[in-house]
Amino acid sequence: MTIHNSAPARPVLGYFKWAFIVTFLGLALGAVLGWQTTGTIGGMASIFFICAVLAVLEISLSFDNAIVNANKLKTMTPVWQRRFLTWGILIAVFGMRIVFPLLIVVIAAGIGPWQALVLAATKPAEYAHIMHEAHLPIAAFGGTFLMMVGLNFFFDQEKDIHWVRWLEQRMQEYSSIRGVEVAVVLLTVIGFSRLLGEADREVFMNAAIWGLLTFLLVEVLGGFLDRSQQALKAGAQGGLGAFLYLEVLDASFSFDGVIGAFALSQNLFIIAIGLGIGAMYVRSMTIMLVEKGTLAEYRYLEHGAFWAIIALSIIMFAQSLVHIPEVITGLGGAGLIGLSLWSSVKVNRRARDHQLAA
Repeated sequence: MTIHNSAPARPVLGYFKWAFIVTFLGLALGAVLGWQTTGTIGGMASIFFICAVLAVLEISLSFDNAIVNANKLKTMTPVWQRRFLTWGILIAVFGMRIVFPLLIVVIAAGIGPWQALVLAATKPAEYAHIMHEAHLPIAAFGGTFLMMVGLNFFFDQEKDIHWVRWLEQRMQEYSSIRGVEVAVVLLTVIGFSRLLGEADREVFMNAAIWGLLTFLLVEVLGGFLDRSQQALKAGAQGGLGAFLYLEVLDASFSFDGVIGAFALSQNLFIIAIGLGIGAMYVRSMTIMLVEKGTLAEYRYLEHGAFWAIIALSIIMFAQSLVHIPEVITGLGGAGLIGLSLWSSVKVNRRARDHQLAA
């Protein structure tokens, strides 16, 4: 599975073949699970519907993730592209949608992994309560990591295309100041922490610092591994740094969706089915964006995605104070990406009209 820009173009629906297959199997499994747990047609239909809604929620929250994945993926070697699109999706579906929620309960409740799995299967309400109690550090960690990802794109001296010109040009001008994005993130974290109680403030700050350190460590490790690959010309290492970066990035994107999913269902397995279906569409969109060269064709699309990432990070911070419905998160990100796409289309049309006039 090679996804270079030079690959022969496929029909748009062709990119979503496996996503459609997983959707059919996942919704069928959701219906079976609904029948087994409720024993009624109404209960089966309800769980079927919840799985479908969770899939849509995951797609709406992760569209910007697909764009960022494509931006990083096009720089990777074909071997690591295939590994990310196979191993990476397995890690995304089973690791983040099943193992990660279990791990939170293991740490928060001080129980073993098997006990956490039994708790999820037999006492979903108690399991969901533990997950919600752990939302504060998750929001701080994920929000910090995502804000670093977004700001790192705009504080770049080599960036020569600007969408929100008056702001992005200023950010590029200040990018020569070492650590400016770290300072912006820390000031934001301190600002939100001041609004919390003393006990929550310490938890929030600790988790945020770990989010910042994780981003910096992944960047350092990625640069070291990729530099080693260039020096040794070892295909086994090529792209490992980018692979690790994308996996941590996917995890950060998933925090909000996994926690928010408990508003619709307290059953871990229903959540895993719904979010797993959505993750397959994110994978398919990533492949399509790279193969069709969409990021090059629509010049502001990446900008919209990274602004959506920054907006999501602020929302995650704000959720430490108030509940923000997932629909607002999804629509906000989709709206920014839609605006950037519309701006790209306008610029492309203007350029074509200019060429025709000449």
